[in-house]
Amino acid sequence: MSEIVGLVLPFFGLIFLGFFVARITRQPLEALGWMNTFIIYVALPALFFQLLARTPIEKLTEWRYIVGSALATYVIFSLMFVGSVALSRGEIAQSTIKGLAAAYGNTGYMGPGIALLAFGQEAAVPVALIFCFENILHFTVAPMMMAISGSEKTPPAQLALRVAEKILLHPFIIATAVGVAAAYVEFRPPLPVERLLEYLSSAAAPCALFAMGVTLALRPLKRVPVELAPIAVLKLVLHPLLCYVVLSWIGNFSEIWLFSAVLLASLPTATNVFVIAQQYGVWTERASASVLLTTCISVATVSGLLYMIKTGILPPDLFP
Repeated sequence: MSEIVGLVLPFFGLIFLGFFVARITRQPLEALGWMNTFIIYVALPALFFQLLARTPIEKLTEWRYIVGSALATYVIFSLMFVGSVALSRGEIAQSTIKGLAAAYGNTGYMGPGIALLAFGQEAAVPVALIFCFENILHFTVAPMMMAISGSEKTPPAQLALRVAEKILLHPFIIATAVGVAAAYVEFRPPLPVERLLEYLSSAAAPCALFAMGVTLALRPLKRVPVELAPIAVLKLVLHPLLCYVVLSWIGNFSEIWLFSAVLLASLPTATNVFVIAQQYGVWTERASASVLLTTCISVATVSGLLYMIKTGILPPDLFP
């Protein structure tokens, strides 16, 4: 048990420190602007590049793994979306945000840090693959569903161009593509550049988690709406369980690859869900509440999952 505490305490401790410091210093949320810029445009891209560039190219084309992970995510999205549409009598825009809150995990800020801490460098490739391919789907689904609902007034051709730009110009996607290319040609940067990338990579997870804690502190949860309960259950319990079953069923993946995917599926709702909700002016306060609520509960659920993995309660393959 002490090993699990040692894993999650530094991780969630950084979030708590960000939360605590934000509460006592009372800086505005906008003060995070440059730190978020550093995280999104510099530190995390450097981390993804480093992880992928050092990986043999044959490990970067495991399509069954990518499809299985994405399938689990979008089954969860569909369950929440369909249930919400049925109960709200056809409210597509709101149901889209609810679906994303139930399925879109914080794999960018939280994923690399906790997976590498729990499983070591071998978790780098599955984390990068899941993050990139699931984000491509998220970037596509959100504007498409908003267009169907009528919330997005942009002409179809312009909307398609905007989606393509979000995918192709996202710093994480660019860093991943460059990292894969470097792995393919077996390129290694010069030593000074390598050291700079190492410094940036080591800063990625601490800065991201601290910034997340600050963001949660400055968006306080005044009350817990009843409708957040199914989102929390789907995101923190059913999503990792489904991912575990699907990946065990479709292929004999290594233990670290399988558990990395399950761990990423167990992470709380991504802060990007709030950003998307704010962008379209739909379900904004509850989207913010879902991020805070699932993050708080995940302290227990993620710790429990890691305990089951590390003690062997959870077998590495359901269908050996």
